[in-house]
Amino acid sequence: MEETYTVKVGEATPAAGGKQSAGPVYRSIYSKDGLMKLPEDILSPWDFFSGAVKQYPKNKMLGQRKVSDGKAGDYVWLTYEEVYQKVIKIGSAIRSLGVKPGGHCGIYGSNCPEWVMAMQACNSQGICYVPLYDTLGANAVEFIMDHAEISIAFVQESKIQSVLSVVKKCRAHIKAIVSFGDVTSELKREAEQLGVSCFSWEEFSSMGKQNYELPKKQKDDICTIMYTSGTTGDPKGVIITNRALIAGVMTTEHLLKVTDKVVAEDDSYFSYLPLAHIFDQVIGNYCISKGASIGFWQADIRYLMEDVQMMKPTVFCGVPRVYDRIYTGINQKIQSGGMIAKSLFQYAYNYSRITKSVTLSSLISKLGNLRKGLKQDEASPFFDKIVFSKIKEGLGGRIRLLLSGAAPLPRHVEEFMRVTSCSVLVQGYGLTESCSGCFTSIANVFSMIGSVGPPVTTIEARLESIPEMGYDALSNVPRGEICLRGHTLFSGYYKRPDLTEEVFSDGWFHTGDIGEWQPDGTMKIIDRKKNIFKLSQGEYVAVEVWVYGNSFESFLVAVVVPEKQAIEDWAAQNNKTGNFAELCNDPKARMYIQDELNKTGKRLGLRGFEMLKAIHLETTPFSIEKDLVTPTFKLKRPQLLKYYKDCIDQLYKDAKVGNKQ
Repeated sequence: MEETYTVKVGEATPAAGGKQSAGPVYRSIYSKDGLMKLPEDILSPWDFFSGAVKQYPKNKMLGQRKVSDGKAGDYVWLTYEEVYQKVIKIGSAIRSLGVKPGGHCGIYGSNCPEWVMAMQACNSQGICYVPLYDTLGANAVEFIMDHAEISIAFVQESKIQSVLSVVKKCRAHIKAIVSFGDVTSELKREAEQLGVSCFSWEEFSSMGKQNYELPKKQKDDICTIMYTSGTTGDPKGVIITNRALIAGVMTTEHLLKVTDKVVAEDDSYFSYLPLAHIFDQVIGNYCISKGASIGFWQADIRYLMEDVQMMKPTVFCGVPRVYDRIYTGINQKIQSGGMIAKSLFQYAYNYSRITKSVTLSSLISKLGNLRKGLKQDEASPFFDKIVFSKIKEGLGGRIRLLLSGAAPLPRHVEEFMRVTSCSVLVQGYGLTESCSGCFTSIANVFSMIGSVGPPVTTIEARLESIPEMGYDALSNVPRGEICLRGHTLFSGYYKRPDLTEEVFSDGWFHTGDIGEWQPDGTMKIIDRKKNIFKLSQGEYVAVEVWVYGNSFESFLVAVVVPEKQAIEDWAAQNNKTGNFAELCNDPKARMYIQDELNKTGKRLGLRGFEMLKAIHLETTPFSIEKDLVTPTFKLKRPQLLKYYKDCIDQLYKDAKVGNKQ
């Protein structure tokens, strides 16, 4: 009998009084007797850090690569004690400018030690920190600084000018700008002319005192206000309390403890996902609570894997787009290798001959052994050593835990990483409003592949029916909007009670994401409530990342960023010449990619109206710089439509002409 990872703790409710029907309420089997209780002695994230300082003062805490003559060298580290001394002085300096507990400070820049120290300085004084997205435009920065009433902004050197450009409209609250590094005399004068002080990092730190008495904190104090990137309208300020962030950290510890191995002081975490997002903050705070090390990237995607290999982390967080790039890169190397190496890899990956021989049974494919239920380190030590260790080396050689979030991880990529990385991979699902993960797959349970696992131990979940989209939470295959309640939920949208009321009903937070309960009690994300549209013949279709359709057209078109190698291979096989851009403009190349995509769609069970009738080949990936993706690489569909409007119109026009011929 298949093991089930949830327990029912509440009955289903039928539709009544204008409310939709809802399925039963479920909890994780690891919290079957009640949601996980939070420790009484941890009142805020500051207690995680200050406790680690006492226990691990000499441990490496924050590191970044030293750049000399434009070249990045080895990682240089600050210990927990060194960071603590700097944080206390920064916190004291904040108070010296009149910012009191409960006040608001902004943090704007790429992940780096100063980002974390500014955050911890705010935590030390009970001051709410407000991340400013590293990739948001001036209008959004202006909106957040004004809306959140930010008194002091800690800013990366290269961002100071953009902050000064919006200060004129935020003068009612802003007192000072503090650079992560140095600040030029010109910028200081410009700031002073606007009535704002501007300090270098060391200058501001020297204003603080070491013996400043810290205020008492409470679990229900506001820890941070995180503005969602959003795809339309002004960003929404998600209020995260100390309680919610503590719960996010503690449930991570709890689940790793009962299913695999907790993070320890000898672990190291590679931080590159934006600290302006909750995912990296929860994992970072968890690592800090354990005395582990956190190393930062150079904030340049070109050097991401170089940074990983230099730092040699044991814990790595990624989003599907990053894992897909790793998957594609590894596959390209395998395909370009010799026949012997390629055959050995395939043999190790999915050789499935059944044998009773003890000697040969150890050589059965790793994929086969994982499917049988063997743990990652037991599935194929032999092939791990002679084949897959090379892939592990590409991630630094010490990696043991891979985490994936922000969006569902494609099944084939998840399987590949589980088999080849020599690491445990855990996929989760969460939102800013749920303080990161609210569902997470269980380590070493291979059958959970393709799902985001059961609820975490601080959350209860249920599905609510959406009749207009054909989703029934009471059917044999329960599908509907994912609704949550528990310790890790946000407390509302800052200054927007109207928006808060829209997403809360009877104590349940409505996520807007569509889920499907699996027989083993895990959740599969299948759709997004607000991204559904109806084709003109009445069929509903879920938008894929590069696919476009609307209610006035009867078919789908797409913008596709093809792999360069795939196009070049096609060109070689078809005697085509030209650079990548020229090949992408070739009608036959477009038809080749379109046919391949539709073949994949048919294999996965897509129906005729879900197939593509026309595509445009784009040579450059959708990027943050073009405002086409969020910092966690989710595509912004309205911005994509605006950017490719002429292209989409032409695709529909050309497809209709082709249909008539």
